Amino acid sequence: MPLLLSTLRSTRRRTWVLGLATCLAACSGSSRKEREFTPLLTEVAHSPNQWTGIAITQGGRLFVCYPRWSDKITGSVAEVTKTGLQFYPDNTWNAYDSTISPRESFVCVQSLHVDAGDFLWILDPANPKFAGVVDGGAKLVKIDPQSNRVTQQIHFGKDVIRPDSYLNDVRVDAGRNVAYLTDSGVGGLVVVDLTRETSRRVLDNHPSTHSDSTDIVIDGKPWRRPDGSRPYLHADGIELDSTGQYLYYHALNGQTLYRIETQYLRDSTLTEAQLGQRVESVIKTGPVDGMFFDRKGNLYLSGLEQKALLWLHPDNRLDTLVQSTDLQWPDSFAASPDGYLYATTSQIHLGPTPPNPYRIYKAKMQQ
Repeated sequence: MPLLLSTLRSTRRRTWVLGLATCLAACSGSSRKEREFTPLLTEVAHSPNQWTGIAITQGGRLFVCYPRWSDKITGSVAEVTKTGLQFYPDNTWNAYDSTISPRESFVCVQSLHVDAGDFLWILDPANPKFAGVVDGGAKLVKIDPQSNRVTQQIHFGKDVIRPDSYLNDVRVDAGRNVAYLTDSGVGGLVVVDLTRETSRRVLDNHPSTHSDSTDIVIDGKPWRRPDGSRPYLHADGIELDSTGQYLYYHALNGQTLYRIETQYLRDSTLTEAQLGQRVESVIKTGPVDGMFFDRKGNLYLSGLEQKALLWLHPDNRLDTLVQSTDLQWPDSFAASPDGYLYATTSQIHLGPTPPNPYRIYKAKMQQ
């Protein structure tokens, strides 16, 4: 099995940052002086193959995933090392083809997450090339990075997965042993009881989990699929606050960030109508993909149209952490132990053959 190609780099690129304010008043007089904050956006790695998800352990191990959206992809999950990319946890899990059981191999991994217990979770929607879910392939896999062994698998049946489902992102509340997933294919959330290994779909028909027909416009061009059709992707980015009290989520083709208290998501006695009444609209953000909460309550969002890492303060002020032409579709986020926010760039709007490699960048989070 060939290795996925990548070269680690320490190239640093100057970027414009609008951290605390775009313009600050001068200390005296009535004139105003514009201040430009220019910290460095550092390139961590690049690859000729398209990646989406990213996760970092407490010890600093970095993992990425490659969804099987084209025939170029020869493996799904890899660890970024000093010498390149190594399939993870081994070649067998990454060797899927139509002759191999989809239950014991990665079909089309979309996202990764490291929980508070330092376990790596791998979400496989098993929908290669968006051609439909492979029967028996949709799953959530837990790996212990200490032993590099799979310790749990949650498989999703037809009571949870629709034929056109695309499980997009995952967050795990290790304290309550619950996972929350988005389904960007048909809209909705999935709540997983990791102890009982049972799953439920919720908010299937609620507007918050569905596209509002927002166009994603980058460089003045509305994003379209390679065949020219207009995408309508539903619940996509997802994040838990630091206490696990609230779950935040956002449709990809949507304007609004929503949240709901997780106690309601875990309450199976609530009807869909009752659950929908608990959904809260947080703020209009424009199209957003990845999200990440720090311990101080700052929520970082991927600004697709702005080519930026956005920053939602605890008081719901929306700011810009970093803006750069290098941030071509910032996709998924993870944080390193030394306080950096890592972001993959998946360049989705540039089609299957973008002019530049796919990159991972890091930027210092707010202190």
